[in-house]
Amino acid sequence: MKKLIFKILSKLNKLLLPSYSRQGLDLAKASKLQLTVIGWRYYVTTNSLD
Repeated sequence: MKKLIFKILSKLNKLLLPSYSRQGLDLAKASKLQLTVIGWRYYVTTNSLD
């Protein structure tokens, strides 16, 4: 059940949140909000793959 929820969240992230890797964002120059989005996407992705 937990994995299914994270898979759904992962699909929503892909649709709604920006992809900073495609934009070529430098992590050293990223704002707090951008780092938060990156961290959230990482958390959801790692939990959906387990």
